Amino acid sequence: MARASSRSAGLVAAGILLSRLAGLIRQAVFARFLGTSDYASVFSAALRMPNVLQNLLGEGTLSASFIPVYAGLLERGEREAAGRLAGAVFALLLAITAALAMVGIVLADALVSVFFAGFGPEMRAATATCVRIIFPMTGVLVLSAWSLGVLNSHRSFFLPYFAPVLWNAAMIATLLVFGTRLGDRDLVFALAWGALAGGILQFGVQLPRVLRLEPQLRVAWAPKLAAVRRVVDNAGPAILGRGVVQLSAWLDGFLASFLFAGALAALGYAQTFYLLPISLFAMSIAAAELPEMAREASARTDAVRQRLDSGLRRIAILIVPSTVGYLALGDVIVAALYQNGAFARVDTLLVALVLAGYTIGLPATTATRLFASSLYALEDTRTPARAAALRVALSATVGLTLMLLLERVAVAAGPLRVGPAPLGAVQDWRPLGAVGLALGTGSAAWLEWVWLRRAIRARVGGGPPQAGFLLRLAAGALGAAALARALFAILPPMHPAPAGVLTLLTFGVSYFGLTHVLGVRDTLAPLLAILRRVRRDGPGGT
Repeated sequence: MARASSRSAGLVAAGILLSRLAGLIRQAVFARFLGTSDYASVFSAALRMPNVLQNLLGEGTLSASFIPVYAGLLERGEREAAGRLAGAVFALLLAITAALAMVGIVLADALVSVFFAGFGPEMRAATATCVRIIFPMTGVLVLSAWSLGVLNSHRSFFLPYFAPVLWNAAMIATLLVFGTRLGDRDLVFALAWGALAGGILQFGVQLPRVLRLEPQLRVAWAPKLAAVRRVVDNAGPAILGRGVVQLSAWLDGFLASFLFAGALAALGYAQTFYLLPISLFAMSIAAAELPEMAREASARTDAVRQRLDSGLRRIAILIVPSTVGYLALGDVIVAALYQNGAFARVDTLLVALVLAGYTIGLPATTATRLFASSLYALEDTRTPARAAALRVALSATVGLTLMLLLERVAVAAGPLRVGPAPLGAVQDWRPLGAVGLALGTGSAAWLEWVWLRRAIRARVGGGPPQAGFLLRLAAGALGAAALARALFAILPPMHPAPAGVLTLLTFGVSYFGLTHVLGVRDTLAPLLAILRRVRRDGPGGT
């Protein structure tokens, strides 16, 4: 069980890794041409608006509502019923997303005026134009999430998580082709069209495999089908939970629109890094475990507990160094990817501080992904929704308070300075209000962790990894960070990218070595497995 689960999680992680690497490249190219300019914030805002549709109806909701029911039908051998369910859910999503996309296109001006009221008239008009182009894209991406649900239930993991590479590739190509030919305003319009094309590619590449694995698929309007009603009943609380999370994201965007022009873009740059370990280590394990938990939940809750405990241990091995690395080496990491062209050193410092604010909640956020998947497998979508609502309320309260306090403080580079924010627009200073919003998000994640941990322990028992195990991981990560920081300090002057690569390689190798010395053998297990596979198969192996 553990070996198959690890293999599935590895396939998910491989797909996500390629997708996230493509996303990092996209963000680096985006930063090269747009930096933290007004139009960088325009495009970040335009992506946030229609993405509410994707986040409400996409992977998170379908994982909570559709996969447990669909995977259960497959496990019982009810293939025809599974095909009818998949087709009926597709028809339902198609109708809903088409209607909402049309509403978004028509009301784009009003939506931008409400949710980004701090933008000036020119920025609001440009954002509304991008929203009209991007809204249909999010409808296509919801259908892509439906494909992911079908494929994951059939234990086909790599393709659906690799597919976003095409979405990123379309935008990268757009930036490279038009980045030097168009001004900032026209470039973000072209980029919106590139995002739409990429969304179509992301869905299209999955569809042939869906049709091969689900030959019983029949797209038909069947809202009264018993299995569809179960999906809809489970989806209600899941959508509510996703909705309050979206409300938090909207509030952050609304507040950031009143800060300096590049604040919203800074939040987006930091979130790219913050979401990387969540996707690679938490989502990969949670996505691989959910269909298996759903198959076993009705008969053996002890199997759910075993999968939960194993998953938490695997997550901790990689999330502990991610947390320490972001806090200790955040400026090195941000500079390696972004510091080029319009993205200056002071922008690096701002984004690194925002990233640190998010990172304080990283261990909690990753663990709650697996807690939530365990509850979804038990067809409990209400508990995660309540926990999300509490988290959002705390995040908004703390974030707003800290934003108002930290907006009075600014950071500057060359030499590093932190002090009261200067009056007016000063090029080499960046106010820190966005850091306050990130700190609100990071701190509130621990409330959700406490709530879901209690809920899942009440249902299946189990708990987080032992304290001694976590302390050894933390000691290894802190020692590795100290060695990496020391190396960075003595490096000769060079471009931030190679300096970052050398520093992070030192950090990674030192972490695995130190934790192995401290008795945590799990950290080297994936590397040793690869070496054994290579030795067994030889140079001609498959």
